[in-house]
Amino acid sequence: MTRTTVLVLASDALFPHFFGEESQQKLDEVTDWRRSSLREDSAELRSQIENADVLITTWHSPFLTKEMLPADTRVKLIAHCGGEVKSRVEQEVFNYVTVTNAADPMARGVAEMALALVLTLVRRIPDYAAEMREGEIRTNEQVSEGETLLGRKVGLVGFGRIGRAFARLIKSFEIELLVSDPYAASQAVNQSGGTLVDLDHLVSSCSVIVLAAALTPETTHLINKRRLSSMLDGTFLINVARGGLIDLEALMVELRNRRITAALDVTDPLEPLPPDHELRRLPNVILTPHIAAGGIEMRREIGALAVNEVILFAKGLPPVNPVTQEMLATMT
Repeated sequence: MTRTTVLVLASDALFPHFFGEESQQKLDEVTDWRRSSLREDSAELRSQIENADVLITTWHSPFLTKEMLPADTRVKLIAHCGGEVKSRVEQEVFNYVTVTNAADPMARGVAEMALALVLTLVRRIPDYAAEMREGEIRTNEQVSEGETLLGRKVGLVGFGRIGRAFARLIKSFEIELLVSDPYAASQAVNQSGGTLVDLDHLVSSCSVIVLAAALTPETTHLINKRRLSSMLDGTFLINVARGGLIDLEALMVELRNRRITAALDVTDPLEPLPPDHELRRLPNVILTPHIAAGGIEMRREIGALAVNEVILFAKGLPPVNPVTQEMLATMT
């Protein structure tokens, strides 16, 4: 029986993050696999691809074009370690090569981070931590209003995997959840404890707003000057999706005026944020370096999912998480 030939496109740094000993053993059992650390298109890389039935890709993998994978390519499956594939594979390739992703572990991690940032802002943890470092003594007579999620209107922009995971996590906090997503079904939102509303209504009525939408031409600068200016004074804005969802210049105006507070895991310009960028110095901003998806545990889990897709392919079984042409329109 002919064994499936697999080429793992992973850098020296990322390979051990995604593929532990167990995943490598599973590949050994049903495939002949090798790894390539090449990160750019080249004659050497194309020669390696020509001899493969399957490609496994990661975040450092080269962008795969139709010239690298023509219609008569031997490659029949690309199993990606991650959720976002549109910037990994040229769209035409999806017509004749099956592409899978492994988004669920990332969605769970990002949703956890979103909730952590929401609670950090609402409970004023950075302020209190700063007071303690500075030696301030707080008495029982000093108390603030609104340091709870209870009874708040929370707005969720985007109801894909991340949005749905976030809705599940925040359900127990007894909040009113408003959701805006033109592709979401009202029934699905209701079942998650939310109410589907227009985006303008959401941004003007919620004191906590979480961005979990994909970045597409339609969603670029979705949170623009008009929508930012319509937010309630004191709004907490959390972005764990893509920096380009927000018009940064318009956001900077609101942040300088101290009218809203933001927590951003992603920025535009793309990470890494320049060391001298003003965002780093504003006191009403929490910045994290695009790490919401999690650490090694998450990477090992999505690597295992990609390996499972390869094993199913080698056994002639259908994939679990195929990405279709139709899905690409609403993906980052």
